[in-house]
Amino acid sequence: MRYIRRAMNPPKETSSTPAEHWRCDAGSDSVAVLTIPGLIGRARVFDVDASLLVDVPAEPEGAWLELTVECDGKRQWSRRIPAHNPGQTDGLDYHQRLRLEAEQGVRFRAVAAVKGVRIRQLLLEAREEA
Repeated sequence: MRYIRRAMNPPKETSSTPAEHWRCDAGSDSVAVLTIPGLIGRARVFDVDASLLVDVPAEPEGAWLELTVECDGKRQWSRRIPAHNPGQTDGLDYHQRLRLEAEQGVRFRAVAAVKGVRIRQLLLEAREEA
C-alpha cells in the first residue's frame, strides 16, 4: 500500500463567486437590523445603504423625519429634517462603503423617528462590490 502526502491548498477564489446581497425591509416599522456574518477565506467590500421613506400629510406643520444608522452599536450618522412635499413623500438616505476582513462580521441598525408623518418604508441593504 502506498500513501501520497499532498499539501492541502485552500480553494482558489474565482470570478464565478456570486456577489452577496443582504437586505432588511422593515416596512413601516421604525427599526431595521442587518447582520452580515463573517466569511472564511476572503475579505469583502460592501456598499451599505439605509433609506427612510415617509408619507407627508397635506398640512405638514411642524412635521419632521429622522434617520440614525449604527454599525456594531456605534452611531455612524444621524439626521433630522423638516418634512417637505405636502401630500406626497419625503425621505432620507445614507450610504457607506465598508470593507470586511476574512471572518469579520458586522451588524447594522437603522432607526427612524418621525413626528407628523407616517413611515412608508425603512430599508437597510448591503451589496458586495463585484
